[in-house]
Amino acid sequence: MRAVAIIPARGGSKRLPRKNILPLGGRPMIAHPIRLARESGLFERVVVSTEDTEIAEIARIAGAEVFERDTELATDKATVVQVCLDALRRLEQEGTELDAFCCLYATAAFLTMQDVQDSRVRLFGPPEADYVMGVSEYPIHPFKALRSEDGYLKAVWPESAQLKSQEYPAMCASNGTLYWARSGAFIQEQSFYGQRLVGYELPPNRAIDIDTREDYDWACRLAAASKLGQGNE
Repeated sequence: MRAVAIIPARGGSKRLPRKNILPLGGRPMIAHPIRLARESGLFERVVVSTEDTEIAEIARIAGAEVFERDTELATDKATVVQVCLDALRRLEQEGTELDAFCCLYATAAFLTMQDVQDSRVRLFGPPEADYVMGVSEYPIHPFKALRSEDGYLKAVWPESAQLKSQEYPAMCASNGTLYWARSGAFIQEQSFYGQRLVGYELPPNRAIDIDTREDYDWACRLAAASKLGQGNE
């Protein structure tokens, strides 16, 4: 399977400024997924999409190619889907023929080589899929969700909220680590939530969504405990 890795890395993160290049395990954050993609042997090219010159320089040093984004794809309203479509368009213009690609998040520092390899295998089934999404279980089941209304809390799903916990259906959510997609299906559907989607489940210690200072502090503690970046990933 001819595949590339695409790593979106916008420079203007607001809740945790410069999060994609903050130090983690002795390296800039984004260097971890770049290394993983390069050493996996699964990708013909490893591409970082960014508008930020510092991120671009770090990505090149780590061994990735850089696609400089247009300004309209560098705002906080631009989606990962739009960024990946733009990267695929550029790759096609350069003559790179693809069967699939893997979108790796710049903050997915705790993924392992086995995760990248095993999630790719999920494309081939059973059942055969067009998309593979890194997922995790909810720490609190969605059926327990409450919303605020007129100063009071009300159950979002009142009928389901009365069920016993063992009666809840199994549910999961994207954990912001990786997506695999067959290129043709993705270009046609323009979504990672396509018709033939399967999940690749990750444990909490490898699926840390780093958006806040608290997330980052926890990731730093975990990196120190797991010796991230010291060759045992």
